Amino acid sequence: MDWLPPDLIWLIPTLYGGLSLRTFVVYAVDKAAARSGRRRVRERHLHGLALVGGWPGGWLAQRMLRHKSSKTSFRRLFWLTVILNCGGLAAILVLAR
Repeated sequence: MDWLPPDLIWLIPTLYGGLSLRTFVVYAVDKAAARSGRRRVRERHLHGLALVGGWPGGWLAQRMLRHKSSKTSFRRLFWLTVILNCGGLAAILVLAR
């Protein structure tokens, strides 16, 4: 990846890591709220976090916390956000060439 500027090499994993950590925490907060009957996090907020790059954390939270993992409509939209995010990242990397 010689064509990729050095600052982008570290920027991308840092952004994805930070967004994934934040997304995982938001899923955990929503799971706790669901168990205790408190106000929940809106699904569109969870999808928005996934869309901007937090989807690895969302995916991990779905597996580890078993949260939002059985709701088919949520999972379909989640995977659409993953595809859109990966496509956007690919476009950015191609255009950065």
